[in-house]
Amino acid sequence: MQQQCVHCGELTIHEKFCCNGCKMVYELLQENGLCTYYQLNDKPGVAQRTVVREDKFAFLDDARIQQQLIHYQDAAQTHITFHIPNIHCSSCLWLLENLHRLDPGIQQVNVNFSKKEATVVFFQEQTSLRKVAELLTSTGYEPYISLQDLKKKKPPVNRMLIYQLGVAGFCFANIMLLSFPEYFSGEGAMMPVFRYLNLVLSLPVFFFSAQAFYRSAWSGLKHGFLHIDAPIVLAIVVTFVRSVTDVLSGTGGGYFDSMTGIVLFMLIGRILQDKTYQGLSFDRDYTAYFPIAVHVTGKGPVQLPEVKTGDTLLIHHQELIPADGILVKGSAVIDYSFVTGESMPVEKQMGEIVYAGGKQLSGNIEVLTIKEVAQSYLTSLWNREEHKKSSKSFIHLPGQYFAWTVLFIAAVTAIYWGIYDQSKIWPAVTSILIVACPCALLLAGSFTNGHILRILSRNKLYLRNAQAIENLANADHIVFDKTGTLTGATTTQAGWNGRSLLLSETKAIAAIAAQSQHPASRAILAYCGKPVITHVARFAEDTGRGLQGWVHQMHVQLGNAAYVGAKDTKDSAVHVNINGDHAGYFILGNTYREGITPMLQQLQKTHTLSVLSGDNAGEAPRLRKIMGKDATLRFQQQPHEKLDYIIDLQQKGHHVLMIGDGLNDAGALKQSDIGISLTENSNNFTPASDGILEAKQLPKLPAFIRLCKANKRIIIISFIFSLLYNITGLYFAVQGILSPLTAAILMPASSISIVLLTYGLSEWAGLRLRTDEYQYRL
Repeated sequence: MQQQCVHCGELTIHEKFCCNGCKMVYELLQENGLCTYYQLNDKPGVAQRTVVREDKFAFLDDARIQQQLIHYQDAAQTHITFHIPNIHCSSCLWLLENLHRLDPGIQQVNVNFSKKEATVVFFQEQTSLRKVAELLTSTGYEPYISLQDLKKKKPPVNRMLIYQLGVAGFCFANIMLLSFPEYFSGEGAMMPVFRYLNLVLSLPVFFFSAQAFYRSAWSGLKHGFLHIDAPIVLAIVVTFVRSVTDVLSGTGGGYFDSMTGIVLFMLIGRILQDKTYQGLSFDRDYTAYFPIAVHVTGKGPVQLPEVKTGDTLLIHHQELIPADGILVKGSAVIDYSFVTGESMPVEKQMGEIVYAGGKQLSGNIEVLTIKEVAQSYLTSLWNREEHKKSSKSFIHLPGQYFAWTVLFIAAVTAIYWGIYDQSKIWPAVTSILIVACPCALLLAGSFTNGHILRILSRNKLYLRNAQAIENLANADHIVFDKTGTLTGATTTQAGWNGRSLLLSETKAIAAIAAQSQHPASRAILAYCGKPVITHVARFAEDTGRGLQGWVHQMHVQLGNAAYVGAKDTKDSAVHVNINGDHAGYFILGNTYREGITPMLQQLQKTHTLSVLSGDNAGEAPRLRKIMGKDATLRFQQQPHEKLDYIIDLQQKGHHVLMIGDGLNDAGALKQSDIGISLTENSNNFTPASDGILEAKQLPKLPAFIRLCKANKRIIIISFIFSLLYNITGLYFAVQGILSPLTAAILMPASSISIVLLTYGLSEWAGLRLRTDEYQYRL
């Protein structure tokens, strides 16, 4: 006897499943309590697995198309991100992240629930891009792939909600027209006809337009908790059943106008919420950019958004490759750990493709871009762990208790009015079920954090995530790197002290200095002039100590005294060895950034300060004067010593903010509670940092910290506002003086008002970033 497969709904002669694939998917969901997956379709258990047309994804076998879609590929693995419109709940998320159990060729899947995107990493020898797309489709998650929309990354529009709204609006308007005679004239010969017409018109609204509410409520019940839509569904059902009973029994016209109005205004509210959220979008992947620049051949430093396909990028030693391209000059040794998590460097030869997210480890290279800068991709890599958080705990778990509370209040109210005034039972209970809304209460923190992140990004402080806001607000000890942080990377000047240099030696020194973006190297390069020689053999860097390489049989070393084996000097200096001979040293004149002194004076009042420098103590008196007598100054610090100092502070109970240029202090930036890397017309971005700050904005640091502290107060204010809304709404609802239609309008309006409130308060708090004279108090 044939029966339907439990998973896909196809007819089968087997006991429960048509194939092992369906059985495996079902077991994965069953053992993790995620069978709500089967309530996502109109007919549970039917067509969960889609039959994929054999040639549907044949175009993905084309190497040219693959190149437009993939983010990264090497000899073993490929990375690609799909937009999947059918991601709905935690069941979807969990199933997608366990696709490797259905296809061993898939290494991992990371799902961004809010953007409905899945990043898939797979092994080419075991599977293919086409097979991955077919597997996603067969399990009910067909990826949206449109080559015309690749640049815009625009997801498809969900038209079903629009259709449901149209049907509800049409039926509501006609029911209101047919109800006018009863409102104004009372009983008449045609009244029964109008009532039955209203009943017929209410059916599409009840069975079609309200589906979104039924699905979410039923999904929650199958999970064992009450979804926040459950009270709304109960109000719709009670109103519909009561109205049908009245019409069929001939005792009244029912409340079809109220029922259809509830559905109509709730749908309008949902759409307005979506539009409001999109209009106030704080998705920084698309609306903001890393405040870093790359060197484009023939153009000089260019901000990332201005880099175009066909530009040739000069990638310095230790710089991140911002866009996919072809290696056209130099020898590349690239660290793809930022992309793959594997630290083994990969050698690339001229003509080979290099991918965004890799870091060059061996001198300068030139890359011809074949894709525009993938800022959203770089951001997703930087913030990879953030996408692994489940969205379920954010709304559904608190919503469970909220919904039960609402039902309890509704039950008590029904009992009360049943005793004292039965005519108020229906309007009171229905209004209670509709007006109470936990969304505003639960989303206040999310939207406030989002607005604060957007304001900071607008002021060129780009934080990794919302947790970084809290960490910045809680920091009590600030550690600064000196060179390139307190001092300007472009204003540092070099003067030569030593024997006369031959022209060939000067050119060789310039060639070595050009390999690095360190402020000292840039100062030396400015002194020596633009490098004529671009090829450096056997280039190497000893982080925090110096550089060396071979230029036309000439071995050149640039670094501190210990690195070249010379006697130390009192001044900040870079010593030069040529073929083992100490030729002299460059004296570096440090120019502190404009606005640094008043910034440090403000921070002394609220934080403990430290400076860690790889230079000698020649700047100590000057630093002591601007840092204050209580500041800690440490010189000739190697990268590991900076790291040890941060660890020591944390062990003493301090919350540490580390600010550096990301060149010699990546370890310290990563270890600190919050690390911010400074950038100044250069690509100093390091994945170790929690934030990136444009150098000229550094004097605003006290204002940034105050804004992050205000973030918590804004959230508290939003919570109080939403709490007052619910208390006030329930106060009028339990008395039976709030109509269900009014309640249906107020509920979505409350969520929109919270978004606007957090937006307004955040912008008000951010005024301090736009003017130094304005002193806000929140």
